[in-house]
Amino acid sequence: MKTILVPVGSSINAKSHLQYAIDFAKAFGAKLYVVQIYNVYTKAGTMIKIDHILERESKAFLDDLVGSIDTKDVEVYTRTFKGKLISTLDKVCQALEVDLLILEPRTNSIKDEVYLGKTSGRIVKRTQIPTLIVPEGCEYKPIVKILVALKSATIKKEGVLRPLISIKNQFRAVVNALLVKTPYHNEGDFDLNDELKGILTNITYAESPTTFQAVLEHYKKHSPDLLCVVRRKRGFFSKLWEDNTVLKRDFHSSVIPVLVLSGLK
Repeated sequence: MKTILVPVGSSINAKSHLQYAIDFAKAFGAKLYVVQIYNVYTKAGTMIKIDHILERESKAFLDDLVGSIDTKDVEVYTRTFKGKLISTLDKVCQALEVDLLILEPRTNSIKDEVYLGKTSGRIVKRTQIPTLIVPEGCEYKPIVKILVALKSATIKKEGVLRPLISIKNQFRAVVNALLVKTPYHNEGDFDLNDELKGILTNITYAESPTTFQAVLEHYKKHSPDLLCVVRRKRGFFSKLWEDNTVLKRDFHSSVIPVLVLSGLK
């Protein structure tokens, strides 16, 4: 893992979140991009564009934020970009060859009941960029145990497990799998390819209406330091994504980081 990107919003948690990202990047010897994406506006009643003002203010905010914390000799770069959030983020990550996003659950929301705010929810839902969601106030620590939750272990996309394998190898972590038989289970869904089989220590089989519900029932028993799920059209967060918002009452794993891989197929 060589390049990590952190989108920064107006959250009061931005400083502690960035400190986590710096500590995580240091463990991998990775460089870190801290970015803000702003849209183009015109001042009401005039033709004067103020995007250059937003660019200047965003860059100053990022520089002040980075300057206020210990970067621990990590290469940290601040960047601002103009455009629509998702399409711009996709282009930026491709251009910078980003291996991982580190995302704050609520980059703008101040509602205590929200786990993923609308901005963070849109990023997780609408991109295929591997993303590490780090809860508010979560202090960095080495990852010892990882729980991977899947309803299908069929992998057709090359390199999709790379972030998980990188984290496992870096921390010498134990990776356990929770394979969930849902009403949509197909024959062969639990067939593991050699790459996935090679990183697992234990496998737990469960039967549940959704992967999400199975995780709520099992993750405390596993006591993982990291939960790993994958993106699917009707996958782990699907029932929570209707409004791009995830509530804490619906997702109780608000104390450990969650690694969201791109779709396996």
